[in-house]
Amino acid sequence: MAEKNKITSEKKANKKKQKGVFSLYKIENDKISRLRPTCERCGSGYFMANHKDRYTCGHCGFTRYKQIK
Repeated sequence: MAEKNKITSEKKANKKKQKGVFSLYKIENDKISRLRPTCERCGSGYFMANHKDRYTCGHCGFTRYKQIK
């Protein structure tokens, strides 16, 4: 039973990613770059959610599909 709890707690720890502002920006040298696109309708304050085949805005619902390569 203890082994099962240990395995599940390890899986949960691996699933957790950085949350908040740290997952939206990338810092290289002294420059900051955005990792996700911003919404075209709402402006620069709203990031779009990253899905498998599209980006969507949670504020207004705008959807932009990713280009197939």
